[in-house]
Amino acid sequence: MRIAEFRPGEHSRRSRRARALASAQVLDEIVDGHLESMRQLPPEFREPYAEHLAELVGVAQAYRHYAAGWISRRELHRRARAALRRMDEPNGPAPVQLVDGE
Repeated sequence: MRIAEFRPGEHSRRSRRARALASAQVLDEIVDGHLESMRQLPPEFREPYAEHLAELVGVAQAYRHYAAGWISRRELHRRARAALRRMDEPNGPAPVQLVDGE
């Protein structure tokens, strides 16, 4: 039986990168899955819907930057929290439910 040998910290970096890329992929799939729904909305709802999807794209990009080591975990969390705040602004566009069929 062979035992994998990792240098100190190597395994955690690899796992961190894989988890971040998987999170980005999930967000990309959510956005891709809802683009067709956006086209079916009345025009007055399309803009807020598109803005929410754009925020998700931005968070996915932040995850990819984190996976590449370009930003810290703290910066990733800051960007994600900022996106959620923008999506939840009371004076901003009305939130649109991102679940089909409801």
